[in-house]
Amino acid sequence: MHRVGSAGNTSNSVRPRKEKRLTYLFNDADDTKHCAGVNCLSVLKPSEPDNYSYLFTGSRDGTLKRWALGEEGATCSTTFESHVDWVNDAVLVGGNTLVSCSSDTTVKTWDCFSDGTCTRTFRQHTDYVTCLAAAENNSNIVASGGLGGEVFIWDLEAAVAPFTKTSEVAVGDSSNGINGSGPVTSLRSISSSNSITSHTNQPQGYVPISAKGHKESVYALAMNDSGTLLVSGGTEKAVRVWDSRTGAKIMKLRGHTDNIRALLLDSTRRFCLSGSSDSMIRLWDLGQQRCVHSYAVHTDSVWALASTPTFSHVYSGGRDLSLYLTDLSTRESVLLCTEEHPIQQLALHDDGIWVATTDSSVHRWHSEGLNPEKVFQRGGSFLAGNLSFSRARASLEGSTPVPMYREATSSINGIPGIVQHEILNNKRHVLTKDNAGSVKLWEITRGAVIEDYGQVSFEKKKEELFEMVSIPSWFTADTRLGSLSIHLDTPQCFSAEMYSADLSITEKAEDDKINLARETLKGLLVHWLAKKKHKFGSQTSANGEVASGRSITVSRGEVDGNGENDSKVYPPFAFSTVSPPSIITEGSQSGPWRKKITDLDGTEDEKEFPWWVLDCILHNRLPPREHTKCSFYLHPCEGSAAQILTQGKLSAPRILRIHKVVNYVVEKMVLDKPLDSLSSDGAFGPGSVDGSFRSGFKPWKLKPSIEILCNNQVLSPDMSLATVRTYIWKKPEDLVLNYRIVSTR
Repeated sequence: MHRVGSAGNTSNSVRPRKEKRLTYLFNDADDTKHCAGVNCLSVLKPSEPDNYSYLFTGSRDGTLKRWALGEEGATCSTTFESHVDWVNDAVLVGGNTLVSCSSDTTVKTWDCFSDGTCTRTFRQHTDYVTCLAAAENNSNIVASGGLGGEVFIWDLEAAVAPFTKTSEVAVGDSSNGINGSGPVTSLRSISSSNSITSHTNQPQGYVPISAKGHKESVYALAMNDSGTLLVSGGTEKAVRVWDSRTGAKIMKLRGHTDNIRALLLDSTRRFCLSGSSDSMIRLWDLGQQRCVHSYAVHTDSVWALASTPTFSHVYSGGRDLSLYLTDLSTRESVLLCTEEHPIQQLALHDDGIWVATTDSSVHRWHSEGLNPEKVFQRGGSFLAGNLSFSRARASLEGSTPVPMYREATSSINGIPGIVQHEILNNKRHVLTKDNAGSVKLWEITRGAVIEDYGQVSFEKKKEELFEMVSIPSWFTADTRLGSLSIHLDTPQCFSAEMYSADLSITEKAEDDKINLARETLKGLLVHWLAKKKHKFGSQTSANGEVASGRSITVSRGEVDGNGENDSKVYPPFAFSTVSPPSIITEGSQSGPWRKKITDLDGTEDEKEFPWWVLDCILHNRLPPREHTKCSFYLHPCEGSAAQILTQGKLSAPRILRIHKVVNYVVEKMVLDKPLDSLSSDGAFGPGSVDGSFRSGFKPWKLKPSIEILCNNQVLSPDMSLATVRTYIWKKPEDLVLNYRIVSTR
């Protein structure tokens, strides 16, 4: 697993505190499909004969989905959105509760039949949570394991005893309470589906049982039906057995030579199956505390196991793309099918088996799960070896088995995930490529695809789209979740400005400076602000009290003079409501959360949003910004007849166009001084050069024609000072511009 920084700050570093981040990610128009690999599966069979079965899938795109399984195929009925990183595992407990875990370090519970209601959030883990295990006959007990060797056993009923069962509860919101002897843990009650608005700190919090002993990361868990026995495995290469009622160690079983990735326990508590990155499957007798059989059927890592109800046969899949069925007693094995991508997890469903892979699609294959002997009667089986190299040797000798099935019986198709991206120089467009080879151009200030180039060369298209412009890097991007995520960090995100004319904003004067981050935040939160005003009345009062009655931090920035408390969203910053982006962020009290911008209800405040976002949206205040000016010297060209107009260093906004410098030189030559109304930024000389001609000023009959040069290169009038400095000047010293009079006919 790759460790990537989350949307919030979870570190206990002694370095200066970094402000909370706001991330927004773009959702596909077809929100019923996953856009990244599917890590986990769980089947819920109907309680009534005529009802649907349901399949739950969890993906690297950070969401879970519920699929109604009918004769016509699978239909997505709900998306569960709250995790802010990969969903790594999911289990069903009690018939109506879904439990999921994620690389965002949380374990969450959901109402299976809701519209996506997250009912509880457990924050006890301090690193990625990789696996879960549930007790078939005890709906209260769930175990979770993750990186760093953490294993917790949760009593779901006890965890929320003081609360109503319909409220989301965040348990373990302390950074270091990772075991039973840890500090008091805070719980927070949350009132609605995904809502993150009201918090209650309890004097004493629930702390799960901690199974202590793993010195390295845990990747697999399994539990018996009653929830009294737990087995775990990971990078230590050993299977550990625990009493899940107390967290006490029972035994440790060695035999694998690599990471243990999958575990199963039979209903009698006697036998355990393990699958490992050493390509082996092992059957352990827990009574005898030893390995009684080993099965060499795979040629690479075994990542997924599923057994028949009687524990007589095991289905296995992994990195070699192959799904095998093995008779545990006779050691006969048969290749059922091969996938196009490594197999992550398996789920038996009647006479079929659902297979999740690193692709965004899920397939169902014939498995004869109710009577697996039928598969072997068709022939094509082989005897599983007991040493890993025996299977590898057979493969090298060309005796690779032929798959029993060539085509899946049904499929749930995903959409291609984005795997490559490039931020273009204009800092508004991002070029992406998905895993189907399709190249698209995104405008990130409104979350729209402005050009779909199809399957073309990414590198060539990047070269074609190159522009000689220099704009500060005001955002960062990644595609970890299979879609394009844009990260805004203060104060860097407020460093980029453009003139309204360059953004084709006709409602404002062409020389008005537009702060890209401020306008983007306005576009993202326009629905939230409208609902807030509707619920609480006016936006804010003069003393900084937000309408909900809660106060936000006193301004730590400067009022944006060009903002004029303007809440209007201009076209280049208007996000779609058909496929709205999702926000990932955190405030002063809640942990990281994720929600579509249209699902925000207006009650979110500084406990959920970073202070600087609210300061910008509610109070029109931006943090102090550096490097918005560019210092330069303006001299006549050597040998030119042009007079010397200035003696000292000049200053102007980085985004100032060269044609404004031309105007300045012309004005200085003709009037012998710049106009009084050049700019509100200050006077010329040690001040700045900006603005345009005075309104009503009569043009000259013989206006001089001026060229501006840098490093003996004539500059285009549309270039900005920042662009000239970056691409023409290319030196750390202050920019030097030269001017000369061009003879005109």
